[in-house]
Amino acid sequence: MTNFEDKPRLDEWSMAMRASQDVREGMIVNLGMGIPMLVSAFVEPEREVMFHTENGIIGYGRVIDDADAVDPNCVNAGGQPVERAPGMSFMSHDDSFALIRGGWIDVTMLGSLQVGANGDLANYHPPGKVVGSIGGAQDLAYCAKKVVVLMTHRTKSGASKIMQQVDLPITAPTCVSRVITDIAVVDVTPDGLVLREVLSGWTPDEVQQVTDAELTVPDDVVELSL
Repeated sequence: MTNFEDKPRLDEWSMAMRASQDVREGMIVNLGMGIPMLVSAFVEPEREVMFHTENGIIGYGRVIDDADAVDPNCVNAGGQPVERAPGMSFMSHDDSFALIRGGWIDVTMLGSLQVGANGDLANYHPPGKVVGSIGGAQDLAYCAKKVVVLMTHRTKSGASKIMQQVDLPITAPTCVSRVITDIAVVDVTPDGLVLREVLSGWTPDEVQQVTDAELTVPDDVVELSL
């Protein structure tokens, strides 16, 4: 039997780098908590991309590491200080959510606990917790034009996060378009889950073995590249 624990995996920064390939010129992109917040580091400043955070900024730049350059009023969804970019705007919380609910977000990138084969998203209520924290995830998942999930393929205990049917509380139904994990890229289609990219060191069959949901493997599946 294959020892999957010894096989290669992308780290969080590498997953964010791969996700940045899905950010196109002219997009308004919301970056959610966790791994998605790293994506802005891999989009060149000269590209015309407007990053949005639901706490009231649109058009911000990369996360700032220099404490002397930090503006405490300019932070992303996770409270990380970010660069001011040309044309950046502040807005009230209600205006920010009006932007989301109005369908102006081209892509939202979110972390998740589970994704279902039909695109159901479960990302706010961890197992064992009395209550969850939904934040803006429900609005974003339901109203954005495209939802991309960044998460590890399995839990720390080895359970699949890509489920035939989620068994955690659902944030929003049938909303996910793509899942980028530490070993694969999977698209949610009307005909089910399609394996698009596989990390070097893994085979499509091995990815299926660690995935609860059934995957379709097309002839043109490629190696995941950064």
